[in-house]
Amino acid sequence: MLIENKKTFYLGVLYAISFLGVLTLIFSPIFGDGRNGLVFSDDMFNKLSKGSSYFIPKIIKGNEKNMGKQFSVTILLDKPEDAQKAAEQFKKAGSEVQLDAGTLKLSGDLGKTLAAILKDADSMFNNNSDKLKADYGYDGKEVLNYWWQALSKMDKALKKDGKIEESKEVGAVMKKAVEPAYNFYGIESQQVSDKIGIMSGLLVFYVIYTMWWGFAIYFLFEGIGFTMKKAKVKQEL
Repeated sequence: MLIENKKTFYLGVLYAISFLGVLTLIFSPIFGDGRNGLVFSDDMFNKLSKGSSYFIPKIIKGNEKNMGKQFSVTILLDKPEDAQKAAEQFKKAGSEVQLDAGTLKLSGDLGKTLAAILKDADSMFNNNSDKLKADYGYDGKEVLNYWWQALSKMDKALKKDGKIEESKEVGAVMKKAVEPAYNFYGIESQQVSDKIGIMSGLLVFYVIYTMWWGFAIYFLFEGIGFTMKKAKVKQEL
């Protein structure tokens, strides 16, 4: 390989070697608890995501207007055994339930039913699965799974029946309470304001590190004579 510009080429080599050295450090388990840099940053952003996804108190407040509002809906769950568990949970929530194989006929006070579901979601969001296990006899994530299945079917059934307002309330509990509580279970919640320094530092490092490799490639290619030049404009006759 012919090196036309040694100074530029070896600058590129220096950039490339230092880039790979830092990459090695990033993949080394030196960031606490045996984590590498990617796991560390992933854990941090998961915690911050959870901290910014805590809508349950707002949903609980908004659900107050549903107290005393009656609902009636029929849903079909995919598995009869899931329908059985969901039926038991709705009964504990104070709803009237008729179960026929996988079909559930539900009725009762919408506000009280959703309040019970929100209470379970709040416990799980705060990593308290033991509370749900004591109430239902099985794991908290299972409880939320049955709630999610039922609420998903309820949302569709209520829309089909033209009960748009009720479907919005059910959908809000499902998407902003049950789903985050299930997905973020076991993760510690943190606020962005508490980690603004390290979060900003990681973002700045990501930008600089990306440019770092770009300059390495640029100097290496320029050093061996590969350059980019603007094409000449073709003159019209």
